[in-house]
Amino acid sequence: MKLLAEFREGLGISWGAIRANKMRSTLATIGIVIGIVTVTLMGAAINGLNRAFINSISALGADVFYVSRNNWWGNDSYDTWVKNQRRRPPIRLKEAEALARQLTLADAIAPEEDDSRTVKYKTRSASFVNIIGTTEAYLKTSGVGVAQGRFLTSADDEGSQPVVVIGSDVATNLFRGESPLGERIKIEDQSFQVVGVLEKQGTMLGWSLDNRVIIPIREDLAVIWKRPTIDQIDVKAIGLAQLDEAREELRQTMRHIRHLAPGEPDNFSINQQDLIVKLFHQQTSTIAIIGLFVTSLSLFVGGIGIMNIMFVSVAERTREIGVRKAIGAKRRNILLQFLIEAACICLLGGLIGLGIAWGTTLAVSHFLFPASLSGTIVAIALLVSLLTGVVAGFLPAWRAARMDPVEALRSE
Repeated sequence: MKLLAEFREGLGISWGAIRANKMRSTLATIGIVIGIVTVTLMGAAINGLNRAFINSISALGADVFYVSRNNWWGNDSYDTWVKNQRRRPPIRLKEAEALARQLTLADAIAPEEDDSRTVKYKTRSASFVNIIGTTEAYLKTSGVGVAQGRFLTSADDEGSQPVVVIGSDVATNLFRGESPLGERIKIEDQSFQVVGVLEKQGTMLGWSLDNRVIIPIREDLAVIWKRPTIDQIDVKAIGLAQLDEAREELRQTMRHIRHLAPGEPDNFSINQQDLIVKLFHQQTSTIAIIGLFVTSLSLFVGGIGIMNIMFVSVAERTREIGVRKAIGAKRRNILLQFLIEAACICLLGGLIGLGIAWGTTLAVSHFLFPASLSGTIVAIALLVSLLTGVVAGFLPAWRAARMDPVEALRSE
């Protein structure tokens, strides 16, 4: 109770000193405001990007494997990637067909070939459209939905009538409000009939998931690539509980299809979306470290400013300190008084910084990219402000606490 009373007394004296020197206190908070705005905006941006990325990548499904020639970027060194590209045989369509016949723990298996091309409709065109060659199983492995018409069927892959399912961005850019169903578009001068439009999926890290068209895999290989090799095979497990068993079955079946002897290393890779998430978090961690370094510099400069202001405050109030000590104030009372004053100034700067960061976050979320100011970020910002004040104010407060009351009372 005594300590609480001393804290209340120190808080009252400190707040009175801050109000008596409004301009000086406001100027002292500028460095803290800049530091808190920096750390808060950085945290909000990373938090928002993480959430948007996880929401986008989750559409792929945690239970989907991707069989490809190489490990996905970031999981191998560049030299290893180049060696694998030379030594490992490419993935072939017939291997996907063999997996479809032999796997027992797979719910869906879809071959996939991706490329970028210009798509045309009459006099309109859309550039850099992602062309995906696949089968009807892609509907399960990718998690996409159909908004209009239908998706590909097994008959489309075997038939001679070229058909296409288009993304919502392609439908908007080429047809501009008209119904695309039944119309014909051109890819590489090959005509395709639109049979469906995909549901809107949004963007992932600025890359539109709706700027794509899906065509039967055989048409893709014949028209676009003119070869039997594909990028990857998407394999959806029958359930999360069987994920490990499904992965091992997939690995052993691929080894059998490729006639690999026991002890011989795999000449293919099985990837999962968690590798993308891991790499993304590594990148955001690097950005966070750089951001924290910049923030720490801002807070250091702000802390130096607070320390100087507090030294001036101690010097101006030397006689007041002497009077307080003469009537019984102890060292800890004086120390606590000036520590509270420094902490209050920094906390005020933190609150101003949070207000600026909140408004900026709303603007960034509306006009640029998702940003989210969570309660954790706010709490961290306030805690950092408080700690900065305590650290910056300690030396001036210690100097004030150790003053000799007699010498202090002689001060004019």
